[in-house]
Amino acid sequence: MKKLKLFFTTFCFVVFLFSAYGFTQEAQQIKKVNINTATVEDLVTLPGVGDSVAKNIVEHREKNGNFKAAEDLKNVKGIGEKKFEKMKDLVTVGGSTEG
Repeated sequence: MKKLKLFFTTFCFVVFLFSAYGFTQEAQQIKKVNINTATVEDLVTLPGVGDSVAKNIVEHREKNGNFKAAEDLKNVKGIGEKKFEKMKDLVTVGGSTEG
């Protein structure tokens, strides 16, 4: 009985380790949202961005041209420092858009 308990505990630990590794790999494959090409639908996937803020981002881009840096999002109505901090690692000004 003791060997069975040890086997079961070891098995569960190994399964846990492989699961954690899989989640880590999946998290690393998340694509950033390109704020220069993203649609409203892409932008609402960002934390703190609803329909109106997403529309503000697109309108700002259309009126002023492409964003030069992610920090330029702070010039968009509805995006302050706190909201930007939540999304800064999820956006890019180059590369592909992935929602």
